[in-house]
Amino acid sequence: MTNKQLKIKLLRSTIGIKKSHRETVRGLGLRKINSISVLNDTPEVRGMIRKVDYLVDVSNI
Repeated sequence: MTNKQLKIKLLRSTIGIKKSHRETVRGLGLRKINSISVLNDTPEVRGMIRKVDYLVDVSNI
């Protein structure tokens, strides 16, 4: 069984955004602008992405 994965890239800075959004970005494994994280496609990860969708870009692998 193949596990779908998502490639998440941080496009905007976290300076000046809500603390909870900053923590969500950190929870996705992203630190600096243009950093990339590859995570499994789960409902939990999808929810985190939805919360900070204005900061990140998501693509399927």
